[in-house]
Amino acid sequence: MPAIDLETLIREFITLFVVIDPIGTLPVFYFAAAGVPEKLHWKLAVRGVVVAAIVLMAFLVLGQIVLEAIGLRLGSFQIAGGLILFIFALQMIFGDPKAEREIEAAEKDHMSGAVFPLAMPSIASPGAMLAIVILTDNNRNSIPDQAVTAGLLMLVLLITLLLLLMAGPLKRVIGSVGANVISRVMGMILATVAVDSVLNGLEVVGVLNLAGAG
Repeated sequence: MPAIDLETLIREFITLFVVIDPIGTLPVFYFAAAGVPEKLHWKLAVRGVVVAAIVLMAFLVLGQIVLEAIGLRLGSFQIAGGLILFIFALQMIFGDPKAEREIEAAEKDHMSGAVFPLAMPSIASPGAMLAIVILTDNNRNSIPDQAVTAGLLMLVLLITLLLLLMAGPLKRVIGSVGANVISRVMGMILATVAVDSVLNGLEVVGVLNLAGAG
């Protein structure tokens, strides 16, 4: 198979940037870091991105194999991921006190906020996992091609990390009220993305197509 051309590289980079959404991760980071001392925010950001990288690389290498081995359809995975994202979006919109208490309780174990909700389902979202599986389809892409996709993934994650490390100064500029407003607006957007993920999953498994045919 010929080497990946520039157009394909740009298309894959844009795809990964959109599904990982580094900018949209900022409000989630503010939410996750609410109960963590400011001096440790950088550690929360680094660990969150590292955990997300491990998850996404695992999906790049094993995702398609595992899903096919246990007979799961990609559409079903997308529906499940969309439902999880929707629940988290509701927490962002309505400020679920229980979720906030859990984040504050994570102060003694800063890994809690790094893994959930920062690494998953924000950075390593179901859409990102699905995109990785599709972009590295074992039936269509050689190992060198998949290695290039892995490199693009690492580049997007690096951009994400840089934005998270700038989250503190950005929050000081927009203030707590501004960050709260952004968080709730992004929660609405995330809810829309979640619903769209479920609808796409239903199309993949043929539910909506059958309904339309009926």
